[in-house]
Amino acid sequence: MTLGMVFAFLFGLAVGSFLNVCIYRIPLKKSIVRPPSSCPQCGDQIRFYDNIPILSYIVLQGRCRHCRTPISFRYPLVELVIGLLSVALFILFGPSLQYAFLFLFTAALVVITFIDLEHKIIPDVISLPGILLGLAFSFFPSAGISPLDALIGVVGGGGFLFLVGTVFEKVTGREGMGGGDVKLLAMIGAWMGWKALPFIILISSFTGALIGGLSLVVSRQGMRSRIPFGPFLALGALVFLFFGNEIVSWFDRLGR
Repeated sequence: MTLGMVFAFLFGLAVGSFLNVCIYRIPLKKSIVRPPSSCPQCGDQIRFYDNIPILSYIVLQGRCRHCRTPISFRYPLVELVIGLLSVALFILFGPSLQYAFLFLFTAALVVITFIDLEHKIIPDVISLPGILLGLAFSFFPSAGISPLDALIGVVGGGGFLFLVGTVFEKVTGREGMGGGDVKLLAMIGAWMGWKALPFIILISSFTGALIGGLSLVVSRQGMRSRIPFGPFLALGALVFLFFGNEIVSWFDRLGR
């Protein structure tokens, strides 16, 4: 078990390094395969010994070896987050098909989170294939949901946010939920099933209001500031993925 956890962590670190490429290039509509990784500032190609997850960042003291331009802390952060998520999934599911599929799901959520935070967009190239992959996963018994649950999750998740956004725009004259958020919740519904959606929306709304409110106060931009909702939906999905049974049991006890 310990050896498996170590492997899962190292595997997560390696994938996290690749996901950093996705986070940087997908919003710019660049290939995630070619050319090889290079410094955005000076264009110097990053050597393999400078591309070791986390370790290279520490050795280089967070700077490009060639031009000494600071490297964003996002790079080791993404690698560490994916590594820890990989270990958490391995603890829950072991070396299984469920681990492999859900690793893809969590990796997609992390990429979407960081892209949305920086660019305020959720790329269709991630969410739309994510919906199809989630529906495909539901056909396996280990998914824990039926294909019908997944399909209702897609329609219910996307439809709910679309309705909320439409009503908000009619009432206020300002855009509510973006199309990216609608597709993201549809993707989450495909993976988690429709029964999980009320809890995920509740968690997302609560954390969004709390963190978003604090951000508005600190930035002093008031309602002029647009806060992306995608990261909170992703957070809600991850919380329910790892603690869903405990959350449902807690609500059951409250209702008695």
